[in-house]
Amino acid sequence: MSDRKPFMAGNWKMHHTHLEAIQVVQKLSYRLDKKDYDEVDVVVCPAFTALRSVQTTLEGDRIPIGLGAQNCHWEAQGAFTGEISAPMLAKLHVQYVIVGHSERRQLMGETDEIVARKLRAVLAADMQPIVCVGETLEQREAGETDAFVAGQVQAALADLPSDRAGRCIVAYEPIWAIGTGRNATSEDAGQVIGAIRWQLSGIFGDAAAARTRIQYGGSVKPDNARELMTLPDVDGALVGGASLDADSFAQIVAAAG
Repeated sequence: MSDRKPFMAGNWKMHHTHLEAIQVVQKLSYRLDKKDYDEVDVVVCPAFTALRSVQTTLEGDRIPIGLGAQNCHWEAQGAFTGEISAPMLAKLHVQYVIVGHSERRQLMGETDEIVARKLRAVLAADMQPIVCVGETLEQREAGETDAFVAGQVQAALADLPSDRAGRCIVAYEPIWAIGTGRNATSEDAGQVIGAIRWQLSGIFGDAAAARTRIQYGGSVKPDNARELMTLPDVDGALVGGASLDADSFAQIVAAAG
């Protein structure tokens, strides 16, 4: 039995105004109780425009839900119109930042090098990165999943000291299962996540690998969450659409408890 505390993060993507975000967080707090918070780390990642509102709601109402952001720039400041830096997020008491989500890799052209730079910026600002890795359907069908995901893990984490690597959270999100209604079978997810932990052990040693939490992301819903959470190397989920509704996200959190 792992002593890694399950980690359930809701990635709201480009949804919810700041007013809607406040309502969802408050409703979610009504659906969760002390047992949920004791057993599971719960995090929401709103859009940038809602971060301040969600922060003040969580702190003002003393809601023990962590605050995450969906992205950041790798520089601390500069002439980067429209970008947000890691130190800016840290000042809002953001604790986690998603880096390298497949939508940013595919739609915004983020490379492994950019993802690695962002990850280090997040760590330098004393926050925890949630680094996303995962393959396309074409890569899976060609039998390239393990090699491709291993390359992403290596590029993001390889030259970190082991103590800093242990602060990273890895999210395995098969690209073909994001927002499609499809999800990897438990066997598929467990095999890839087990391979990721094995790779981390080879890079950083068994102790650091054992500390690292690895999530599954890819059309996680209340009806498949419990099965996924029974897998020995799966420490939680990075939840997209199902986290937009407080009731469904609360059910997913309960599945990890």
